[in-house]
Amino acid sequence: MKKFVPFALLFAFIIGGCAPNTKITSSWRAQDIQPAHYNKIIVLGLMNLPDRSIREKMENYLAGELRNIGYNAVCACEEFAPKAFDNMAEDEAMEKLKTSGVDAVLTIVLLDKQRESKYIAGNTFYSPYAIYYNQFWGYRTTLYRRIHTPGYYIDDTRYFWESNLYDMSTQQLIYSVQTQSFNPDNADALGNEYSKLIINNMKNQQVLRQQGTGAD
Repeated sequence: MKKFVPFALLFAFIIGGCAPNTKITSSWRAQDIQPAHYNKIIVLGLMNLPDRSIREKMENYLAGELRNIGYNAVCACEEFAPKAFDNMAEDEAMEKLKTSGVDAVLTIVLLDKQRESKYIAGNTFYSPYAIYYNQFWGYRTTLYRRIHTPGYYIDDTRYFWESNLYDMSTQQLIYSVQTQSFNPDNADALGNEYSKLIINNMKNQQVLRQQGTGAD
C-alpha cells in the first residue's frame, strides 16, 4: 500500500529546506561614489559573545568573499590581538589601522540577539472518505485511520547584524547594511551565508566591483 505525504507537510518541508536563514532588512550607500580600489581592507567584528569563534568565523568568511572578487582583505582576528582596540581612543585606533596599511574598514556588529519559544499546534490529516460516507463501517474505519501530529514547542533565535564600510582616507561611512539571521545552523553556515549576501549587495549597489578585470 502506498503512503501519501500530506501536501501541507510536503510544502512546508520544501519551503523550509530552501529558505535562506539570513536576509537584508535595509541598506544605504553614500551618494556620488564610485567603486573604489582599496589596497587593504580589514574586516573587524564588534561583538561581545561568550563564543569567540562566531566573531572569527564572520570575519574570516567576509574577508574570504572580498578576496574572491579580487580585493586584498584580512580579518582583524589574524591582524591584531582579540582586545587590541579595547579602551583605545578613536585617533589611536585610526592611527593603528593606518600604520598597518589599511585604507578601508568593513565592520560587523551584532546589534541584538533574541530568543523566543513558539508553540506549533498539532494537526489532524484525514484520508479521503467520500466513497465510504454512506456505509457505516467504511466510514468508521477511515476516520479511525486519520493521522494526528501532536503539538510541540520550538526555540527560535534571531541575530540582528549591521555592517559598515568606512573609507580610511576620509574616515567617512560609504555603505551600511542591516540584516536578520534566523536560526542559523552553526557559525560556519551563518558566516558563509552572511558574507555572500553582503558582498553581492555591495556589488549590486556599485560600492565594490570585481577586481582584476581591466576595469581599474
